[in-house]
Amino acid sequence: MQTVVIVVHLMLVAALIATVLLQKSEGGGLGMGGGAGFMSSRGTANLLSRTTAVLAVGFFLTSLFLSWLAGYDRKPSSVIGSDPASQSQPAGPATPISPPQGGGILDSLKKSDERQQNQPAPTGPQAPRSQ
Repeated sequence: MQTVVIVVHLMLVAALIATVLLQKSEGGGLGMGGGAGFMSSRGTANLLSRTTAVLAVGFFLTSLFLSWLAGYDRKPSSVIGSDPASQSQPAGPATPISPPQGGGILDSLKKSDERQQNQPAPTGPQAPRSQ
């Protein structure tokens, strides 16, 4: 279903681009050319503007339908945990969350700052050491 709507949407986009490019611009642009047409310039302008309006409405409707279709089966997910407490059981007392004990980047930066603060200041210029 979604594939069909996407194909129709892309066809509407291509037709909308073509009708906009066929219209006569203020400066003459792509719309200028020979005067030998099957319709007068006024009739062509009305036909192209109506066609553009119809294609624009179709474009907006398919866009809205595709956005609705994308969110149709989406279920809300919890940010806090993967197994939410059931509503029939009362929630127990909240347990305090302990800070992570792993070696994350913030922990390693904190440890390196502590090491640098504990070292005595150099008395003079020193050569850099490789680690």
